[in-house]
Amino acid sequence: MPLRYRPFLTGLILISTIAAGTPARADVIGVAAPLSGSSSLLGQQLRNGAEAAAKAMTDRPITLEVQDDLCTAEGGATAARHFVEMKADFVIGFLCTDAINAAMPFLSQAGIPVVTPGVRTNSLTDNREKTGWPIYRIAPRDDAEEQAVAGLLLPLWRDTLFAIVDDGTIYGRNLAESFRSAAEATGLKPTFVDTFRPQLENQIGLVGRLKRAGATHVFVGGDREDVAIMGRDAQQLDYDLTLAGGEALRAATVNTLPAVGTLMIAPPDWSTEATTETLLQLRTAGIEPEGYVMPGYAAVEIAAKAIADAAAKGKSARSILDTEDFSTAIGTIRFNEQGDLAANPYRLYRFDGSQFVGLDP
Repeated sequence: MPLRYRPFLTGLILISTIAAGTPARADVIGVAAPLSGSSSLLGQQLRNGAEAAAKAMTDRPITLEVQDDLCTAEGGATAARHFVEMKADFVIGFLCTDAINAAMPFLSQAGIPVVTPGVRTNSLTDNREKTGWPIYRIAPRDDAEEQAVAGLLLPLWRDTLFAIVDDGTIYGRNLAESFRSAAEATGLKPTFVDTFRPQLENQIGLVGRLKRAGATHVFVGGDREDVAIMGRDAQQLDYDLTLAGGEALRAATVNTLPAVGTLMIAPPDWSTEATTETLLQLRTAGIEPEGYVMPGYAAVEIAAKAIADAAAKGKSARSILDTEDFSTAIGTIRFNEQGDLAANPYRLYRFDGSQFVGLDP
């Protein structure tokens, strides 16, 4: 070989050797969570779940960039700027509307998709066509509960005498009114409608009025304790009454247990829905699968798959999110054209005397 070619070939060999010895760049996933202030407990749950998921993935190296978004607009914007500077491939997190609304303009401009397990505000995805934000959420929308209450209860109560009562709070009244509107839209009219005073030691007066109206079923826009007291008072009056309520019934019991047969419409408790393998991994690491742990875990699983599939198929992560199913520790997740969950996660549960048990659809 002529000597004049040897330095050139030696250089090529050296470059190839260096390239072959250079480890592949890890996928960078930003994690935004309130890690200080009043919401820090929830933010730490999210962080724990995300870190556990990243540790469990061995196919592709993952680097998590964790930022405290402070649950504020300023904190969200600061976190977003950091993720852009770090050239994050993906961002998961945000539990507060102010933080994510301030962060999304920066992340959207950089083309970084976001999966949030916490923000339910309808406008976040309703305005997607206008904003162009690449936002996806595994949290249910604010109106998902109202839709589920009507969709699950009306077919069951079509041939019953049902009543609707609420505690006068914004949450309780909105839930009750949406159920009433949905019922009347299908030609069904409640036999009794009323607003009650919450947090009383008894609801004998209300229960007596329900009995006189002939109601056999009642939907309550209110909290768990009031629903439990109504059930107790109905039993004292020897009144066979089926009570139902929304997600608020999942709160811890203060004094009174709900009556056996009380119905609840709520999302799953992910600590009982997660795979055995995932639960074992978490508990071995000293992490209880409570609150946002499992949604944080699933969000990282989604991010990792979107990044990997995008690289393998020559597509953007956003196109993967728009079209593919994601198998996660909390089940299969698919997003609709707005970036919301394609399927409403709310389900119907029945109290068996000690806990709410899921019912088959």
